[in-house]
Formats: sequence, C-alpha cells, structure tokens
Amino acid sequence: MLYEHLAGWQNGAFMITISVCLIVRNEEAVLARCLDSLKIIADEIIVVDTGSTDNTKKVAKQYTEKVFDFTWIDDFAAARNFSFSKASKDYIYSADADEIIDEPNRERFLSLKQFLLPEIEIVQMYYTNQLQHNTTYNYDKELRPKLYKRLREFVWIDPLHESVRQEPVIYNSEVEIIHMPAENHAKRDFMTFQRAISQQGNLSVKLRGMYARELFVAGEDADFLDAEEFFLFLSEQSGCSEEELKTAHCILARAARLRKDTDAFFKSVLKLFALGEPPSEICHELGLYYMVKEDLEEAILWFYNAAYETKPDLNLKYQGEFPLTMIAECYRKLGREEDAKAYEDIIS
Repeated sequence: MLYEHLAGWQNGAFMITISVCLIVRNEEAVLARCLDSLKIIADEIIVVDTGSTDNTKKVAKQYTEKVFDFTWIDDFAAARNFSFSKASKDYIYSADADEIIDEPNRERFLSLKQFLLPEIEIVQMYYTNQLQHNTTYNYDKELRPKLYKRLREFVWIDPLHESVRQEPVIYNSEVEIIHMPAENHAKRDFMTFQRAISQQGNLSVKLRGMYARELFVAGEDADFLDAEEFFLFLSEQSGCSEEELKTAHCILARAARLRKDTDAFFKSVLKLFALGEPPSEICHELGLYYMVKEDLEEAILWFYNAAYETKPDLNLKYQGEFPLTMIAECYRKLGREEDAKAYEDIIS
C-alpha cells in the first residue's frame, strides 16, 4: 500500500493543493499583476490587509472572497502568522504583492505541484531581480523558502537512541520569482527598525545585518544619524561577533563623518583596520573625508582602494560604481578631464 501511495504521488494522482497567502497595505498599483501571475497556481488566495487607504482591498476581492483585516502592530511576523492561520490547503505559498511569476516559471510551479513528494516540508525558490531595486541584498538571485507544508508531521528516526526529526525536509526548486516593487520601502523599513529597537532594546542578528545593509543601500544622512546610537550600543557588547563589529563601525564611521567628529571617525576607521582587511565601504568613507578636505589626490587613493583593492561587506556598488564615480569627480576638480572621462567610461 505504501508503494502504491508513493507511486500515486509520483504520477500526479495526489497533486498537492496550495493556499497563496499575502499581507498587503496600499498595494493597488501592483496587486493585480501579482495575483494574475498566481491564480493558476492557487487553490485558494488569502489576502490580509493591514490598513490600506487606497483600493487594495477592492482589487483583492476581484480574485478571492478571503480578504481579512489585521490591525497593524509594527510586526510583519504577526501579520504573516495571521495569514497562515486562515489557510486550509496542503501547502502555503507566502507571496508579496510586488512579486510576479512569469509563464515559464508558472509551468515549473505547476509541475512541482503535481510531483512534489509528501515528505517535503519546505520548498525553496529563486528570488530574482534584487539589485535593480535597491534592496538589502548584495546578489541578484538567491534561494528563499517560499512554499511551506501547512501541517507538519513528527517522525521518529534512528534505530538506536531514537529521536524526533526536528530539521525540516527542504527541496530546492528551479522556480524563479521576479521582484518588481513599484517604490522603495526604505523609509518604512527604517521606521520599523527604530520602533523595534525602542520597544525591545535590540534586534535579532538577522535584522541587525539587514538594517546595516539597507542603510548602505538606501539610507540618507539622517538615517545613519538615527542609527548611530544603536550601532554604538552594539559595538560595546561583549558578545558582539567580529562580523557585526565591522558592520557597526562602518555605520559609526559614516555617522561621525557626517557630524564632522574627526576623532570618532578615525576611532572607527582604525578599529576596522585592526580587525583585518577593511571593507570597500570604509575606504570609500576615507575618500569622502579627504574629498571634503580638498585633498583630492588622497581621496583618489582611497576611492581606488575601495574599487580595486578591497571587498564590500554591505553593498556591492562600493566596489564599483560609487568609488569610480568619485574618482572621476576628483579628476575633474583637478582639471584632468581625460582621466575623469576614462573612469566614467569604466562605469558605463
């Protein structure tokens, strides 16, 4: 009987069912595009609205009756959990309104739906188009968990000293999801980070890293100054890892430079050099420091180090476009137009 059951799954006789779950707020510009790409995959669509003031809910109701309200409490996890609680199918696909799945990948998804084995609890899919939209990631394509078995079965394993298997069974699929946001959410994210720090006094290791990356991807001067107190606190913790310490001092150096606090700036810079090879971001900061001082030759040296001699920790553009643009600007200020154009040609 077991063989027959598995054979049934393998030939598609027991195709899984999928609940598509979204949390949304003011997404009328992109929601229909997303749901159009998902409706052939979904056996039910669940949309949880966290306080839209536009036509988001009206758009959602064109695709599903299962539209729910959730009072926003500055907690994306709570909203996701609420959306999952409304699901009733075998698996839950967690979607965002600014994603789409194109035709070739819908076909891959439908094939996955037909042949997925029942022991698989999490399916990872490729999240793409990251770098085009100033996200917090340094790569354009990465595997992310996107499809989850709604009810997990606990199974005993090992013939001796048996125990319950705790690790989920994960399958890496070939499905690609295209990230196509209509706007940058950095301001919203920075407010959420600050609110979480105010309420909890700290952030998880994952969120600390995302906060730092988003600052160097989309942060304005005021955002760095707002973040300075938290990353100073983090840098002073005895349990702070070397990687987190480097990240904290990148942010502290930027904030100190903006405040024109030379002592604090070089304190963080020197600590980064003491920790090993400095990241491209801090070489770029040194370039900006000397550029303001109108020591353009020294600025060029540090921008060159950012572009060619070091590696970025937080934003890939600090090893390419950003310092090369500044080298060109420095050469132009020095009246060396040919050199300036040469570096601009590298960028283009």
